[in-house]
Amino acid sequence: MLIASSVGTLFEWYDFYLYGSLAVFFGALFFPPGNETAALLASLATFGAGFGVRPLGAVVFGRLGDLVGRKYTFLVTILIMGLSTALIGFLPTYASIGVWAPVLLVSLRLLQGLALGGEYGGAATYVAEHVPDDRRGYYTSFIQTTATLGFFLSLGVIGVCRYWFGAEDFRAYGWRAPFFASFLLLGVSIYMRLQMRESPLFAKLKSEGRVSKHPLRDSFMQPRNRRYVLIALFGATAGQGVVWYTGQFYALTFLQKPLNLDWRTAYVLVAIALALGTPFFVYFGRLSDRIGRKKIMLTGCALAALTYLPIFVALKALVNPSGLAAVTELSIGASAGVVALLFVQMLYVTMVYGPIAAFLVELFPTAIRYTSMSLPYHLGNGWFGGFLPLIATAVTASEWAKETLGDSAIYGGLAYPIAVCIVTCVVGALMIRETKDHRIDTAG
Repeated sequence: MLIASSVGTLFEWYDFYLYGSLAVFFGALFFPPGNETAALLASLATFGAGFGVRPLGAVVFGRLGDLVGRKYTFLVTILIMGLSTALIGFLPTYASIGVWAPVLLVSLRLLQGLALGGEYGGAATYVAEHVPDDRRGYYTSFIQTTATLGFFLSLGVIGVCRYWFGAEDFRAYGWRAPFFASFLLLGVSIYMRLQMRESPLFAKLKSEGRVSKHPLRDSFMQPRNRRYVLIALFGATAGQGVVWYTGQFYALTFLQKPLNLDWRTAYVLVAIALALGTPFFVYFGRLSDRIGRKKIMLTGCALAALTYLPIFVALKALVNPSGLAAVTELSIGASAGVVALLFVQMLYVTMVYGPIAAFLVELFPTAIRYTSMSLPYHLGNGWFGGFLPLIATAVTASEWAKETLGDSAIYGGLAYPIAVCIVTCVVGALMIRETKDHRIDTAG
């Protein structure tokens, strides 16, 4: 059960993050040449488009999951994700078909986002409804590792392909290979999910005729549940989303642009930090079973808000203190320092993300759980977090930042995640009650 859910979700994240891992590179492939900054922003905007539609996927597939069941909704989401990812590998570039290239790319990104919007809530709900109450944080934390492992897998596959094909051939056609691999992952995922049984809590609810007939109305029109949705968004998932994407995506983008670190070195350093940090998802998930979800998540947000600026200042001091146009290698000491700074950010990621699946599951009743928890999760991660690389890069590149902050303009984009983390800390501290002892076998 846990393996089938986790592996399928890992493959979905791999599919979704392939584009993100190539966002800097894709600007020159699918967008008009001539303005490097504009192409990068357009590429990041396309990356963000997949996140923008995730809340719609949460509503569509959340409703389906609460009406029909968790298992069959899983199969639909993995099929859409796998096929849309593989099709990106067949897309002609801007040089071949002009404006249709970004149009088709955005369309497939939207399908990816729609599928992912229905995946996470189902995976977290499915696992949580199978496991003992006192170990819910521990078991659901394995689902939390899949996003980072999917990102890590995408980095690894892309890195291998870039070395295998070489720079010129990879740019010409080799970039398609990681997307074609999605066909294989799709087959494995479908096979594993066909072996799964329906969630016992949902099956019991269905046999008793207590399944919600209107999960959207029950989730968002009832004042009490709507309040929980808003509290979950602003008091937990918004901060969690920006911490996740700052620590993993924006850090990678920042190393390559504006610090101009060679992509190979940037990938290796981020991959090492990811590998070191991933076990802490399970550690903090398990710890939340003992001391609670709230204090761990809010502590992660608070630490991020307090330390992001000095961390990124230190990254520049280690990587490119003189503002060189290209940095091809780092000393052993500088590399170790960068990994340490990236690892600290990963710890924040694991603190906010490790316990959050258990927290969201415990906040809502079984009959509307899939729908209710999916929307705040994907608003927080899809909108607040997913658009972070675009927003932060746009602020950093803006004339306002350059005129106001001068040489410190490269840190201007950090104002966004810091502000969101502060809001989450305030709302979460005042409005969230600890959930770890909540029963989850209630119908509504």
